[in-house]
Amino acid sequence: MNAAALVNVAEALAACGKGLLAMDESNDTCNRRFAAAGLPQTVEMRRSYRDMLLTAPDLGHYVNGAILFDETIRQGTATGRPFVAVLSDAGILVGIKVDAGTQDLAGHPGEKVTEGLDGLRERLKAYAAMGAAFAKWRAVIAPGVAGGGVPSAACVDANAHALARYAALCQEVGLVPIVEPEILMDGGHTLARCAEVTETVLRRVFEELVRQGVVLEAMILKPNMVLAGLACPQQPSPSAVGAATVQTLLRSVPAAIAGIAFLSGGQPGLLATTRLNAMHARARAARPLPWPLAFSFARALQYPALEIWAGKDANRAAAQRAFLHRARCNCAALRGEYAPTMEGE
Repeated sequence: MNAAALVNVAEALAACGKGLLAMDESNDTCNRRFAAAGLPQTVEMRRSYRDMLLTAPDLGHYVNGAILFDETIRQGTATGRPFVAVLSDAGILVGIKVDAGTQDLAGHPGEKVTEGLDGLRERLKAYAAMGAAFAKWRAVIAPGVAGGGVPSAACVDANAHALARYAALCQEVGLVPIVEPEILMDGGHTLARCAEVTETVLRRVFEELVRQGVVLEAMILKPNMVLAGLACPQQPSPSAVGAATVQTLLRSVPAAIAGIAFLSGGQPGLLATTRLNAMHARARAARPLPWPLAFSFARALQYPALEIWAGKDANRAAAQRAFLHRARCNCAALRGEYAPTMEGE
């Protein structure tokens, strides 16, 4: 492991007021989105959609890295240029999702554990040979309700251990790990409950990362924002979300890490941008944060581009403009300068 080189890559991913493009959804997930949009669920349609996103003009002005899926990293443009080369030409680092998805945690109904450690070392080496500079592994935790037994210590421990082992393997083969412990938005939990569970999970994850010898300066954290559940009758303001999120991170995340890039977790694009902006507006008014806060959005960046594109080449330019608009708004949010008036631009 070349720790200095890994630190340089991690810092590049978190640098310059840009974010990350998450387009690592599995084929099944992509197909569900295509089905909802009335699009054919085929390999070529998925390739064409990814082509439209990755060739958007000046994408490198807004994102430092793009997280791909196994199928995507092997694909290319209609002219045959590999997507890896397209990204490299744009100054965008290539990342790859390497977990194998979630499965039920035995003995703990309703809880999940992420799998994929078997054979991971060799898969990571293969992705590095393809041009990947970083990787991502996602764990999902249901927040439950206070006193309800969810999440269980067994669930938190199992996912924290898997995240740490994955991260150590990444660094061993020369890839920067993005560590993604996601507290799900499903349910009626309050903002305070999400903050409590997020802090507990993050503390446990970093305990395991240190135990497994992960170089903290050479990793990126991809957490959830601290949010009330979708079914909670009391939805907090963006400023309340920003304050709770920053406070939770300050309590649980070491200052050593290279950066934090938030997942959107199914939030509507405008709301995710507004909440991200609130964090930076708060940070500017308070003490400086020990790490940069960025975004690693999927749907919150890609919609409404998918709807506009609709699988038609005639709509390609308009879809790319919508996609880049969302990226531009999120970059403004990283400076605390996003305003709703930008949506009319």
